[in-house]
Amino acid sequence: MALRWQLLKRTVDNAKSALRHNQPGISLSGYFSTSPSFADAPPRLPPFDYQPRPYRGPSGDEVLLKRKKFLGPSLFHYYQKPLNIVEGKMQYLFDESGRRYLDAFAGIVTVSCGHCHPDILNAITEQSKLLQHATTIYLHHAIADFAEALAAKMPGNLKVVYFVNSGSEANELAMMMARLYTGNLEMISLRNAYHGGSSNTIGLTALNTWKYPLPQGEIHHAMNPDPYRGIFGSDASLYAKDVQDHIEYGTSGKVAGFIAETIQGVGGAVELAPGYLKQVYDIVRKAGGVCIADEVQTGFGRTGSHYWGFQTQDVIPDIVTMAKGIGNGLPLGAVVTTPEIASVLASKIQFNTYGGNPVCSAGGRAVLNVIDKEKRQSHCADVGPHLIQRLRDLQQRHDLIGDVRGRGLMVGVELVTDRKNKTPAKAETAVLFEQLRELGILIGKGGLHGNVFRIKPPMCFTKDDADFLAEALDYSMSRL
Repeated sequence: MALRWQLLKRTVDNAKSALRHNQPGISLSGYFSTSPSFADAPPRLPPFDYQPRPYRGPSGDEVLLKRKKFLGPSLFHYYQKPLNIVEGKMQYLFDESGRRYLDAFAGIVTVSCGHCHPDILNAITEQSKLLQHATTIYLHHAIADFAEALAAKMPGNLKVVYFVNSGSEANELAMMMARLYTGNLEMISLRNAYHGGSSNTIGLTALNTWKYPLPQGEIHHAMNPDPYRGIFGSDASLYAKDVQDHIEYGTSGKVAGFIAETIQGVGGAVELAPGYLKQVYDIVRKAGGVCIADEVQTGFGRTGSHYWGFQTQDVIPDIVTMAKGIGNGLPLGAVVTTPEIASVLASKIQFNTYGGNPVCSAGGRAVLNVIDKEKRQSHCADVGPHLIQRLRDLQQRHDLIGDVRGRGLMVGVELVTDRKNKTPAKAETAVLFEQLRELGILIGKGGLHGNVFRIKPPMCFTKDDADFLAEALDYSMSRL
């Protein structure tokens, strides 16, 4: 194993050197080939009329040294040589040298409308000039206006909004709501899910390969309804029965709630088996529980077909949590629920010092306006299928691609060394990950085995960007 990783490192380093010196015929040992049937020239980024400012700050090496000295050692970074990103504009990022990269990950799906969108920047700047902070013990129109606009986007009776600072905090609050409203303690979440980094949400998460395995006595992890890797394929009924079994045999017969992402993000862009949530919501509600939809990554039109991910499963939850794309980079999250569930919190004080502060509220409202004005949902519905089709075309040519999945601009590409056995291609994924960066693409990586490319760009991502990404992936895979 050590020898294999030494070979991988040498391969990646050689690839970096060859591409930096603009050598079209890359001759590398072990993993890359120079067959004449492959295109000689690597694909190029689409044109973009923007010139970044000259960077005069500390170098990436200096930043890394300071980060290692003063920040927590648990922080990780992408790439063998970390990127020093200093500027962003729409779907592109720039490093300290001024080199442009296509951002196909949107800061972990956080940048919904594009980096430094002028409308959002203007809303934040103008509000900052007037008032940066006033807690909710005083009145301010920004939080009320934002809550009204957000509630208008929700179906059914989901009309009461709570603002927080992150997705972890949103899911913490949702879990507390469920327990207070039902009087029950036990929660059900899915294996392979991710719901945050706090002590309670880590218990919901069940990705203990890289999160702390804190003891959680009142949380049950149901079988993941994964159409590609799941034991029952796309049979939603059999997965739903597992939830029923947890309730009948693993609890007192009553639960506080069930929480799920509609498309698992960190878990590798896994879309749940069709019809799964409708069956499970019915089972959970009969057991006295409430249903929570985690829309931290799937919300705000990203799936293209619907504004909210849960709508793809034809359900209406009792509680919806959201963050990331809601603020286009601002520390902002929200929980939306019904007046009935919200009433249980009225018996005590529920307070958040920074949740819904004027600046974040102004920015969040601007995000909603931009999504509507620029028709970003329909844009995702147009560009997403084009990207997915390009990737599925690659799947026909490269046996390394085991699965292409997703909706709109939330896409996963799972790499395997054996399609029949679905053996995770961990080493190959690591090499391609570095190679794509050298070609100018920043992409996400995830899944239980770390073998899934997570493609979730800002929603201004174009068909030209999609073509470039597909061509770069084809170019890199052709040399493996």
